[in-house]
Amino acid sequence: MSAAASHEAPGRRQLVPFAALSATYFAHIGFFNPYLPLWLKELGLPLVVISLLTSVQSFTRVFAPYAWGALSDHTGERVRLLRFSAAVALASSAGLWVDGGAWWIGLVLLVLFTHTSSMMSLTEAAMAHLVAGDWGRYGRVRLWGSVGFMVTVFSAGAWFERFGMGHFPGWAAVTLAGVLACTLWLPDVREKSVHAHPRGEPVAPVLRKPVVRWFFASLLFHVMAHFAIYGFLSLYLDARGYGKGMIGALWAVSVLVEILWFFSQGRLLRGLPMTRWLWVCGAAAVVRMALTGAAADWLLALFIAQVLHALTFATHHTACIALVTEHFPGRLRGRGQALFTVIGYGLGGVTGVVAGGALASRFGFEAMYGAATALALAGTLCALRTDRLARADARQADTLGTAGQHG
Repeated sequence: MSAAASHEAPGRRQLVPFAALSATYFAHIGFFNPYLPLWLKELGLPLVVISLLTSVQSFTRVFAPYAWGALSDHTGERVRLLRFSAAVALASSAGLWVDGGAWWIGLVLLVLFTHTSSMMSLTEAAMAHLVAGDWGRYGRVRLWGSVGFMVTVFSAGAWFERFGMGHFPGWAAVTLAGVLACTLWLPDVREKSVHAHPRGEPVAPVLRKPVVRWFFASLLFHVMAHFAIYGFLSLYLDARGYGKGMIGALWAVSVLVEILWFFSQGRLLRGLPMTRWLWVCGAAAVVRMALTGAAADWLLALFIAQVLHALTFATHHTACIALVTEHFPGRLRGRGQALFTVIGYGLGGVTGVVAGGALASRFGFEAMYGAATALALAGTLCALRTDRLARADARQADTLGTAGQHG
């Protein structure tokens, strides 16, 4: 066996448990996120309360990623913390069986999401380090999360269509048990704590860079717009008369194209710089939100909108991870990944779900998707600015490099 092959094989073995954890985690998300609003609706809760309860996940993403990241940096016990989080989430899901009203459900979701919402941010930084810029390899690992999502979003839709939403807590317990099992499979490696290293680099100088600020602004608007899909698509389609099976099928379409993109992105992403992909994805998001809001009675339009998920999520996600890795290298990577989660899925998620619920409740879902279209447009404009600043920085670096060679 050659040295290169022997080096590659351990890398693959290291990535298999990450692929399994991604598959089971997103299998849990695949049933929980799309059908939580429908379960809450069956409990008789009003739309505003449903939007507040579904925003709990985004609320925990405002503080949980940084809290868990700091704790893992301090102790070096990243794997044990993942196992602890999975165990507490599984135990807390038992509370979903208790009929305690909206406040009780909110408390259960707060505990559950606090322990699950940062699991992927803890592993994304490690995966980005392992793949070392090979985004094709990253995609082939990450696609297993999409596979897990598709399996449960489709099977749960068929199950709930036939047996009703009463089995929702049982699905939560089974899928979280799978997550716990996969965390136990991860190699039990203790990372060096911060006490073994010199003081880390400050993050503030990176955040002062205009290209980084515009990148995070584009992320905020792009993800905020998408919570019209993540938080309300199932309710919207249900109100339009679509059955739970069809709702699940449309979710599955989006994840199927996501899988195909992740599998092929190693070749496809080479065509454009990551900052260029950022605004291409934003433009696709504008089209997706507009189609969903204006042509929901036309099944083909919904199909096209869901196919655009390959760009608006899969491509956008990889481009963002690549840019975070570029601007937050080395010991900055963990904080950069946490900022990605906090700004996009924390602040953007909370604002998107709460404001979206208020808009839909007062003016209807069409008005909410109109607002989402405007947010996607704002994200696209910020991404264009990011791309221009990145190209200007690259030209300046080339000029300085040339001057240095002649100096």
